[in-house]
Amino acid sequence: MNDPAKIIASAKPYAEAWCSQNPESVAAFYAENGSLSVNDGLPAVGRAAISEIARGFMRDFPDMIVTMDKVVHDEEGPKFYWTLTGTNTGPGGAGKRVRISGYELWKLDPDGLIAESKGHFDSAEYERQLREGVD
Repeated sequence: MNDPAKIIASAKPYAEAWCSQNPESVAAFYAENGSLSVNDGLPAVGRAAISEIARGFMRDFPDMIVTMDKVVHDEEGPKFYWTLTGTNTGPGGAGKRVRISGYELWKLDPDGLIAESKGHFDSAEYERQLREGVD
């Protein structure tokens, strides 16, 4: 699926799913054998594995809000730009407020589900915010 209007229309509810505290609602946007990788790490493959990634963020940031900043389509494909804000109050968290932005490069299947998502954000800045909070 390459229809920009349909991609944008599905991106907003995808961001809302990340805010839901229901990891399965995030995984529902993925093809059954879809994959999600973060900063070139090993991909989580399949909805159960993707749910676990989402569950980790939801556990670490119980007040997490993910906003859709924009969706662009370039030569690499659709890119979903987002901003995560939340307080790291989950188990072992330092209670620091985090605000980090990044994007996911998507490959979509014919049904418009995410077949592959490669997420990117500044991991050094994220780690700094976990320790010190947002400036």
